[in-house]
Amino acid sequence: GQLVQSGGGSVQSGGSLRLSCAVSDLTFSNYFMGWFRQAPGKGLEWVSAINSGDGPTYYADSVKGRFTVSQGNAKNTLYLQMNSLKPEDTAMYYCATRYGSCSDSWCFDPRVFDNWGQGTQVTVSP
Repeated sequence: GQLVQSGGGSVQSGGSLRLSCAVSDLTFSNYFMGWFRQAPGKGLEWVSAINSGDGPTYYADSVKGRFTVSQGNAKNTLYLQMNSLKPEDTAMYYCATRYGSCSDSWCFDPRVFDNWGQGTQVTVSP
């Protein structure tokens, strides 16, 4: 499958952005999909995930209540709506997929995802 990301950009603190991840060449509903981010000088951090088949969503504590993950099945697109952005949200954001559903804690480890988007930069200024 191919994951092509769009969205992102630069906003001031408190602003909003929406990231998109267009998925092709795989059956969207059969995959567990996640969002990750990597800030300069830091490791890859899990942000959010969704079971495409039945839709339970998961969020890291750092973004809970501010970010919303969703999917547009008709267009095979994954979204990440980011509200109340903070400077510490500044990072390169990546979408990723792994086959099957998942809900255990190990499901959010980036090493279990095998298909990645190209990344998109989000910059939040104070």
